[in-house]
Amino acid sequence: MRRKGRSVQRTATLLVEIGTEELPWHMIEPALHQLGYLFGQVLERERLPHGEIQTFGTPRRLSVLVTDLVAGQAPQSQEVWGPPQAVAFDAHGHPTQAAYGFAKSQGVQVADLVVRETPKGRYVCVVKEQPGRRTPELMAEAIPQVILGLTFPKAMKWNDTGIRFARPIRWLVGLYGSTTVRFEVAGVQSGSSTHGHRFLQQTTRKRSDIIKLSTADQYLPSLERAGVIVDQNRRRSLFEAQLRDQAKRVKGFILATNREQLLAQAVYSVEYPAVICGRFDSRYLDLPKEVLVTSMQEHQGFFPLVDRHGALLPRFLAAVNTKPDKTNCIRAGNERVLAARLADAQYFFQEDQKTKLVERVPQLQGIIFHQKLGSLFQKTERMVTLIGILAEACGRGELKETCQRAALLSKADLTTGMVGEFPSLQGTMGQIYAGLDGESESVSQALGEYYSPKTPDDQVPQTEVGQLLALTDRLDTLSAFFQAGLHPSGSEDPFGLRRSAYGLVRILVEKSHLVVNLVDLIAQATQVLHAQGLPPQDDRSDSEKSRARLLEFIMERFRFYGRTVHGLREDVLEAVLASRPAEVCDLSDLFTRVQALHAITQQPDFDPLIVGFKRAHRLVEKEGWMQRQVYPEHFVHESERNLYQGLVAAQQQLTQSMNHRDYGAALQALIKLKPVIDAFFLGVLVNAPEPQLRANRLSLLACVNDLFGQVADFSRIQVHEQ
Repeated sequence: MRRKGRSVQRTATLLVEIGTEELPWHMIEPALHQLGYLFGQVLERERLPHGEIQTFGTPRRLSVLVTDLVAGQAPQSQEVWGPPQAVAFDAHGHPTQAAYGFAKSQGVQVADLVVRETPKGRYVCVVKEQPGRRTPELMAEAIPQVILGLTFPKAMKWNDTGIRFARPIRWLVGLYGSTTVRFEVAGVQSGSSTHGHRFLQQTTRKRSDIIKLSTADQYLPSLERAGVIVDQNRRRSLFEAQLRDQAKRVKGFILATNREQLLAQAVYSVEYPAVICGRFDSRYLDLPKEVLVTSMQEHQGFFPLVDRHGALLPRFLAAVNTKPDKTNCIRAGNERVLAARLADAQYFFQEDQKTKLVERVPQLQGIIFHQKLGSLFQKTERMVTLIGILAEACGRGELKETCQRAALLSKADLTTGMVGEFPSLQGTMGQIYAGLDGESESVSQALGEYYSPKTPDDQVPQTEVGQLLALTDRLDTLSAFFQAGLHPSGSEDPFGLRRSAYGLVRILVEKSHLVVNLVDLIAQATQVLHAQGLPPQDDRSDSEKSRARLLEFIMERFRFYGRTVHGLREDVLEAVLASRPAEVCDLSDLFTRVQALHAITQQPDFDPLIVGFKRAHRLVEKEGWMQRQVYPEHFVHESERNLYQGLVAAQQQLTQSMNHRDYGAALQALIKLKPVIDAFFLGVLVNAPEPQLRANRLSLLACVNDLFGQVADFSRIQVHEQ
């Protein structure tokens, strides 16, 4: 149509729906992010202007709506360039073989060639008019590629096509406005029909959940009438309102722990959001709170309720996939399942207490840590030895006995019935049982926190014994697997070694009072491992190379932590790490240096200072200058004397500041050298014709290079030289 003399291209809404068997809740949201991103790429590539791209997901469907999508591509002119005019035509303007060959390659006549002026001169080209294709035609080709481009943590095959997807695809919808977009994926043909709620369908056809869509814009309201609220954000809002209302009715509050994860699980587990309130026998409140919460949250996806003091109530809230008036049977079923779980937990709790943790340690001989690395009992023995070494190395000798007691008991709870039933409670049950056994509070608390941090956002252990135990456990694991040649390769990390190394880095950096030399500790851990004859000689990697590989593996996690958590510059990280002596690796000290250097790079004098330093560095490096002796009596210019005096003063301040790990002050001492370095290069010719002057000036610059190198390798710092 035309409006006020201008052509306005028709637009419509595009709908694509992938109907599946029930998807795992945790796979849906990542898939929706991919779906939106991939469709955005397709529309940009195909030159199709559009409005908003919305993605929706339920357990039975992944869908995308694109509003105001144009009906087709605009025509496009394409210039294909050929040889220069002087090559394509002779002096008389007649076409040469080059012109005929180019025209033939492009499927045109020589007469169709045109000559255009370019910055490089006059060239021959062919102008091709490409008519725009219609949107349904383009989408029919693109949609299968998008669907097959989705990735999942686990995928499956279900028919002879061999296509893999999270769950079997059962139906496909493709609509552009009222036009059906025809395509096929995994043997399933697209159409204009979707499916409503399995048992809340409210149409006259009681035996069928099939919904025929006339247009893409009917999608959301039609499905809502059929009992499916497609928009996950609306389901979330409805859930939140119902959770608040149900909790208020029983004068309770939803436990904050894992609330957001439970809510996400609820949102992506149902198509019609509703909440029920159930109860359990109050006698189970005698169980540890952690056991009750785990039973409700991890195994059932229930929301525990607490009173205003934080004490658990014998109530829970649960998400259901139906209307509230149809939930009595579901409520009763959930209560029966939870009661059975809690009865098991109560039994395990009572039975576990009949054997103390210390008496369980020998049972670890029957649990394999790894076939090449012995049993958990052997790992425990290593940890007892290694934590003693670590406590001494950190200057915490007074904690050695407590640390070794904690290490001895650290894996004992893995033999309990409670942890066997609820594996996520390892460590937690160790703390509870240690307290009941009469162990010291320091030991008990360390057992409860040494698995932390479990995630990048989890806090590190807060007690010193817990920190030392956490470090010992990770250091032993990393050393053992690297010595056995079982280090990660590519993206594969079946033993979670990257997570272990990242946790080790966080503890050492965030608890800066733990000053340790990782080079020595890795060597000590290796000796303890080899003293047990592990790994066997046939399975053992070259020890020295494995230790070096492990240290670099940890340093890579250090770099990742600095970049992602603290936003530190890559060149700043490398500058500090490159200056680290090979025999020393103190992560706390290195991180303090990196932070100080990163902060100083923001100062306006820093980049000009580095320009001057790099000039000095390049001269010393180019000449391979090794002499450091400077002779003041050979100075002939005031700038030489000023630089020499500045170096003496800076060295004194630098030494004092670095002894106190005050790297900010050390760097300020270097900043003060900028004027005298600049004046030196302006005042004298370094490569003077007189050998004596040249040697003295190169020695001065070598001293500048050495002074800066005491803090970091500044040659790695990136600046914009002017």
